Amino acid sequence: MFGMVKLTQSFWEDSMKRTFVTISIGALIALSPLAAMAQSEGSPQPLKVAQAGTAHTGGGGSHSRHMRHRANTHKERARAGAEHIRQMRMAPAAPKS
Repeated sequence: MFGMVKLTQSFWEDSMKRTFVTISIGALIALSPLAAMAQSEGSPQPLKVAQAGTAHTGGGGSHSRHMRHRANTHKERARAGAEHIRQMRMAPAAPKS
């Protein structure tokens, strides 16, 4: 039938088995370092702990600061838009040529 090969059921079963084995071996190779670290007797370096008293290490501010900024930003944009409209109404009409 125009160069198409009729595939048997055993081909699909073998192909599925090969895929499963390949994925399993890949996962085993990828996860083996994690298993080795879990079996070691201690971490080679002490874990870094965030500084106490700060909302976010390295800046960024708190959630409430972010919300205040958002609230003020939309007010500032609204004021700027209104000022633009006022300027456009008061501007003299451009001469027609």
